[in-house]
Amino acid sequence: MGNFLEYNPEQAYLLPPTVRDVLGEEHLCFFVHRAVEKLDLREFEESYSDEGHPAYHPALLLKVWLYAYALGVTSSRRLEQRIREDLAFRYLAGGAQPDFWALNEFRKRHGRALNDAFTQVVELARRLGMGKLGHVAIDSTRIAANAAADSIESVAKLRAERAKIRGRIRRWQQQCDGEDPNEGAGTAVGTAAWQQQLEQIPVRLERLRKAGLQKLSRTDGDSRFLRDRKGFTLGYTATVAVSDDHLILAQQISQEGNDNGLLVPLVEAVTRACGEPPQRVSADSGFFSNDNARAMEERKIDAYVPDSNLARVLNRGGKLQVPAYHPAQQRMRRKLRSPAGRAIYQRRKALVEPVLGILKEQRGMRRFRLRGRSKAAAEFALATTALNLTRLWRVSPLL
Repeated sequence: MGNFLEYNPEQAYLLPPTVRDVLGEEHLCFFVHRAVEKLDLREFEESYSDEGHPAYHPALLLKVWLYAYALGVTSSRRLEQRIREDLAFRYLAGGAQPDFWALNEFRKRHGRALNDAFTQVVELARRLGMGKLGHVAIDSTRIAANAAADSIESVAKLRAERAKIRGRIRRWQQQCDGEDPNEGAGTAVGTAAWQQQLEQIPVRLERLRKAGLQKLSRTDGDSRFLRDRKGFTLGYTATVAVSDDHLILAQQISQEGNDNGLLVPLVEAVTRACGEPPQRVSADSGFFSNDNARAMEERKIDAYVPDSNLARVLNRGGKLQVPAYHPAQQRMRRKLRSPAGRAIYQRRKALVEPVLGILKEQRGMRRFRLRGRSKAAAEFALATTALNLTRLWRVSPLL
């Protein structure tokens, strides 16, 4: 007979009295708890009323969501299950069991407060010595919307739908005209729904015209068809600015299909979050324009952003085919063609691209759960805040 340790799943106590005895003091959940306790949550609290049934405390919901995004859990139903079953989630929830509806509503209604929490975490990291502004790398990626790519509206589809409805109404009326008049009393009722659909088509066409688009999603009207390496993605453009120690200093969600309008706003966002502008900025050729190059010079920021022709030479070799005529572009080319400039530009890939890779591959940010630009922005703020917290945890686990 073998010699085994005692095994009894039905014993009264499966765990020690304190969670820390099981998980250890340096566990990520305790770090998230301590970090959120240092934040000012008045932006969350002011949106609640003193009347009615008591709500779950925003600190509770913020902690469980940040820990969830740190683990790549983005589904509210999955999070509800983890809070019931996972010891770390149970600790952060304080024994409460919020359902998926309460969890999801918190994400949907607190977009501005979640962005404020992101900024506060950046400030906390800066106080701990992270987030240095010597070199800030900027890049963007496409994240799919929670919408089907084939459920769209276009001018051609709407016109075909209008013709189809008119044909239905005409055939219905012809059929009723050939029958006993006393049996056609339901004709008005039968055509009322079609008539209502017909009246909505000009409104939908006007919405397309105002958006300046050929196609518009029916399920997420804010999403856009954006070109990427695989063709087109129905979704949003996520842009981040990352420090030399891989801390996300600024982030935003936009509908832009072209990155060159995003460089200056990201630099300004970094300046607001950190209280000072970055000393050096690098970005790929999608962010280049003569206006951007001049704007960086005016702000006295050492920028390394090649035009598309120069980027091809830097990445693949060869000779420049298109000359530069603008003075700012000429100065940018001279800087990037020097050995030091090439080295700084190559450093960009090692700074920002791993961060985007972690967000998409490990943290579930290939597709948003929520619909609408503001809600997608809130979701991205959660994901980027959680990533920053894990970076802080690696550096200072006891905070």
